Amino acid sequence: QVHLVESGGGLVQPGGSLRLSCKVTGRPGNRYTMGWFRQTPGKGRNVLASIRWDSGTTDYVDYVKGRFTISRDDVENTVYLQMNGLEPEDTAVYFCTADFKPMPNNLESWWPNYWGQGTQVTVSS
Repeated sequence: QVHLVESGGGLVQPGGSLRLSCKVTGRPGNRYTMGWFRQTPGKGRNVLASIRWDSGTTDYVDYVKGRFTISRDDVENTVYLQMNGLEPEDTAVYFCTADFKPMPNNLESWWPNYWGQGTQVTVSS
């Protein structure tokens, strides 16, 4: 059973940076995809980025390209989301995800099988 535990959320000022971490345990092999989603109050969860664990291939939704970077550490079994240039609109609960299914052609239609508990990110002065 895959288990995901996020950390690194908190309060940051506009224009600031934050790095989220997600420790992965129970993963069988390396043929799966990790990702980050976020959810704002009253809205659904939206994908931000994905990374193939075996190849390191990444994908992003347009509105985070150039600001957010997803990466993984195979030794630490951890996936990261580096967020720069944060804006109040980035305030949300951020979720780490894992999926063993083939990825859809459109990242925004992806819905993974495994989810972490979420970590709050608040961007405010």
